[in-house]
Amino acid sequence: VQLQASGGGLVQAGGSLRLSCAASGRAFSRYALAWFRQAPGKEREFVAAITWTATTDYADSVRGRFTISRDDAENAVSLQMNNLKPDDTALYYCARGSRAYYYTKTSFASWGQGTLVTVSS
Repeated sequence: VQLQASGGGLVQAGGSLRLSCAASGRAFSRYALAWFRQAPGKEREFVAAITWTATTDYADSVRGRFTISRDDAENAVSLQMNNLKPDDTALYYCARGSRAYYYTKTSFASWGQGTLVTVSS
């Protein structure tokens, strides 16, 4: 499977961005999808996930500000980011679950190339 993330950019604190990720491959609807991020000098961290039943999961740092959604007809997953903060600056990656009908925060095996989000203060 291949994933292509887009939508990153430079935004002022308090602003919004919407990230999109298009995926190839079959049986897209059977897999959990997620967004992760990696800030300079830090490890990659979980941001948000959505399961095959559209159940969502968020990191505490983004809950209430970010919304993950999926469109199985388009093989796509999105991340709406509102009230952005400088600490949200990072390279954002989309990912697909490692196997169908299975989800944990660490069970992701297919990764996109990342899209850069920069939030200025």
